[in-house]
Amino acid sequence: MMDSESGPVLDVPVNGDLSQVEKSNQRLDEIFVKVDQLEHKLNEVEQFYSGSNTKQSVTQKGGSKEKEKEKLLSSFKKRQQDVARREASGVKRMQELMRQFGTIVRQITQHKWAEPFMQPVDVVGLELHDYYTVIEKPMDFSTIKSKMEAKDGTGYKNVREMCADVRLIFKNAIKFNEAKEDVHVMAKSLLDKFETKWLQLLPKVDNEEKRQKEEEAEMQFDIKLAHEASHAKMARELSFELDEVDMQLEELRGLVLQNCRKMTTEEKKRLGTAITRLSPEDIHKAIEIIAQSNPNFQATGETVEIDIDAQSESTLWKLKFFVKDTLQAWMTNGGINIHENNNQNNNNDNNNKRKREISVALAKNPKKRTRRATK
Repeated sequence: MMDSESGPVLDVPVNGDLSQVEKSNQRLDEIFVKVDQLEHKLNEVEQFYSGSNTKQSVTQKGGSKEKEKEKLLSSFKKRQQDVARREASGVKRMQELMRQFGTIVRQITQHKWAEPFMQPVDVVGLELHDYYTVIEKPMDFSTIKSKMEAKDGTGYKNVREMCADVRLIFKNAIKFNEAKEDVHVMAKSLLDKFETKWLQLLPKVDNEEKRQKEEEAEMQFDIKLAHEASHAKMARELSFELDEVDMQLEELRGLVLQNCRKMTTEEKKRLGTAITRLSPEDIHKAIEIIAQSNPNFQATGETVEIDIDAQSESTLWKLKFFVKDTLQAWMTNGGINIHENNNQNNNNDNNNKRKREISVALAKNPKKRTRRATK
């Protein structure tokens, strides 16, 4: 019986020991919670391996590829330790490039023509009413210096950002002032000098950026390996936990059947009538339950006679559990045969369906799970 408020409840009349029923119900509740947890893990593993790229890496054929992957996984811990060292080394190299770029900036700012570009343009004092219409982003060397010295995360992240701002200073001046004006000529001359010095530093910048991209790709690959190793471990643990749940269900089913009282004549009659209401496929399953408990039972021909009185008490209770759950599922689906309706997904009934499946597992001889070989 399913209790909508308290979860799954065993509807098993026992021989006067109600405490055993309570214990069984408690264990069933615990198993139900465990199944929920395992289902969550299973969904996570399935979602991870559903990606096409990951699936290809997992199922890729070829012994050399698999050996290469195993070698990478074995050295993963060492690679993890190298990540921090590489990052620290990369930061130092970038700081050195910025220091060298700062030398270039000082050389430019020490030029006799650099004065007009050291501070923001005095738009108000010079009455440059259209300045902000022409110039979208003003820039000057004092602003660059502040960003170079910033410690709050607002500073430059790399040398190219600094280079772009230096260029912007001179390009703004060239754009706003006419070619015959002194500021235009000074800006153009200083820009040429800057570009010459920048070309000398550029090969080092290119090499560092290439190195950073390679290290970033390697780090992303390490992260992917870590995720694969983590989910592979989760899948192995999930297999063992599912086997454990199977054993707990088998143990609980056996305990319940041991404490079943004898079924009355009226109950046997109702059971026989209920079996006739099953679909042909479910009747076949009921016959399998009988055959599992009674090796001498022969089911041949189109018509099979079942002698209810000749069945053992455990077989009768197995049949009752199976028939009751099957008919309840049939009614839950509005009288539609569940085999014709098994592709419909009703999210509101997921929990109840799962609880019924646990109860069915107690009623039937569960098929032994084949333990997957894991390494």
